[in-house]
Amino acid sequence: MAARGFVIDFTGKCIIVTGGNRGIGRAMSDSLAAAGARVAIIYRGSKDAVEIAEKIGKDNNVRCKAYKCDVSDSDLVTKTFKEINDELGPVTGLVANAGVSVVKPALEMTKDDFEKVFTVNVLGVFNAARAAAKLWVDSKYQGGSIVITSSMSSQIINQVGVGKPLTQIFYNSSKAAVSNLMKGLAAEWAQHNIRVNAVCPGYVETDQTSSMEESIRNYQASQVPLGRFAKPHEMAPQTLLLLSDYASYMTGEEYFVHGGQLVS
Repeated sequence: MAARGFVIDFTGKCIIVTGGNRGIGRAMSDSLAAAGARVAIIYRGSKDAVEIAEKIGKDNNVRCKAYKCDVSDSDLVTKTFKEINDELGPVTGLVANAGVSVVKPALEMTKDDFEKVFTVNVLGVFNAARAAAKLWVDSKYQGGSIVITSSMSSQIINQVGVGKPLTQIFYNSSKAAVSNLMKGLAAEWAQHNIRVNAVCPGYVETDQTSSMEESIRNYQASQVPLGRFAKPHEMAPQTLLLLSDYASYMTGEEYFVHGGQLVS
């Protein structure tokens, strides 16, 4: 594809976004729909996911539908992806975005906390990625792209003040795990021309970060060279690029969108 003009157009393509009804995932869904994609939103229990999908579709004159599915259930994920492929497909891309966190001191963490975080952030990502890859391998489709939402937390321990780490040890380690998982899948699936990459956000204004103490948010923003949290939509351009044919030689890499945090 020639780079002249550099217009990313997903008309005629279907992209699945797990957790695509809120936060960064919602921004991904909006941006993909604006670029012409048919968008399938995977949600677990949100009461407004169906209405959000309908609004995204109406606003962008594309088909956008929400599918209720627990990403930790491998069989259900496979079944749901096949349903999406039949209704909105062919599926050409996946944004594996669903994620959760538990914030408490390590000495208080439990097995239930570990399972809650790793089941969604690692196993859920794997289930979604494998279901997409199965669709493509079985249909002999060439060129599928998977983008995993990881985090700069795969590399650093976030701080809430001088010498005060944000106590989310399972979240941090799950993001390190999922970034490494991405590299393994990219290596295995390159033979099928399936590309797998990760976008690693820094501090982003979401419902989760908005519930933090203002002093913590102010401190974290002060550590970012650009001096602020990102808006969710600022995570979308890198994701759209990686899903597009412009990124045909990009696979197995983490792409950090963090306002310069890791270079400060």
